[in-house]
Amino acid sequence: MNQILEFVRGLAILLGAAIAVIAFIYWTCKKSEDPARMLFKWVLTSGVLAFMFLVVGPIVGGDNYAAAFVGVPLTAVCGIVLAIIWRHSLAGLVARPFGAIYDGGSTPPEPVPVYSMALARQKQGKYSEAVMEIRKQLNRFPTDVEGQFLLAQILAEDLKDLPAAQLAIEHFCTQPGHAPKNLAFALYSMADWYLSVGHDREAARQCLERLIELLPNSEHALGAAQRIAHLADPEFALEPRKFVVKEGPPGVGLARRSPPSTGAADDGSGHAAELVEHLKQHPLDSDVREQLAIIYADHFGRLDLATDQLVQMIEQPNQPSRNVVRWLNLLADLQARCGSDLETVQGTLQLIIDRDPQLAAAELARNRIALLKLELKGKEKSQAVKLGSYEQNIGLKRSSPNQL
Repeated sequence: MNQILEFVRGLAILLGAAIAVIAFIYWTCKKSEDPARMLFKWVLTSGVLAFMFLVVGPIVGGDNYAAAFVGVPLTAVCGIVLAIIWRHSLAGLVARPFGAIYDGGSTPPEPVPVYSMALARQKQGKYSEAVMEIRKQLNRFPTDVEGQFLLAQILAEDLKDLPAAQLAIEHFCTQPGHAPKNLAFALYSMADWYLSVGHDREAARQCLERLIELLPNSEHALGAAQRIAHLADPEFALEPRKFVVKEGPPGVGLARRSPPSTGAADDGSGHAAELVEHLKQHPLDSDVREQLAIIYADHFGRLDLATDQLVQMIEQPNQPSRNVVRWLNLLADLQARCGSDLETVQGTLQLIIDRDPQLAAAELARNRIALLKLELKGKEKSQAVKLGSYEQNIGLKRSSPNQL
């Protein structure tokens, strides 16, 4: 009974060793750059080892003279043969850890989409083929930002297929995990394509409204509202504007200077009224509100109304820091022009420093505070302007919170 158990135990150990050796050989062949060559090395190694066990082994274990004069030289020859077979692998085993520091070793690189073929097809004017190449990559990497933007660009700008580009952008916007700036860029681009390619202001407006819907109460939503407010402006012309230079009168350099115009100067009332009406429809239009603040201060001497307009923008949540700094500097300019005292202007500039003392804008504010006395000395106090009957229309007071 004990002999049977010993036999089973020995057989199990032998089978386990054989399986381990076979698994190791398979692993080395799979990891090798040339699996066929690696398998050939193992076949030769198996032959050498079999020769050592079947031929050299009995000689070494037999007569001492035969072991000394035959067994030892044969063992040395077998060792040399094994060294020849595995010399490159052994050298690589030693050198590979050091080489991996510079070339990354044998770790396969992370797969990434490649759009070189698509870009080449686009440059050749083969736009449909470029779209096919991009879709092949997107099948493997469906959430890749670059590929989806490139696809929408080719569809809109090259193929003039705005509905297909809209579908690509909408598919991108519905994918979870994309950064807000990428969503904003996608919808801004789609709005631009509707304006430049499709000449469709309404569709562009819908894209910007979609951006506000996706990213409410954000910096990007404020920018989209700003663009919506100016979609009807002449600067957003759908067709390229042509400028014609008219021929001037001959000898203009010798002509007598014409007398200055005696007409009444524009007091800014009409322009201010237009800006007020515009802000009633688009209260988030910071450009127009900034213009109105300047008119209040410079034309009417109403620093209080100008301050109210700028403070509304400064206190608006999610405003970009660069805009807030610019408006604080503008408020300081208006205060200086309207004759405010040193402490008032200095307090406004100190707000810039308090926001982030490490910013370059804070350093500029410190330098301006240091020279503020000289700056105010050079300013002449503005004379008060009587508003008359326009006062009932001038005051666009602070909007209610629901307007912002």
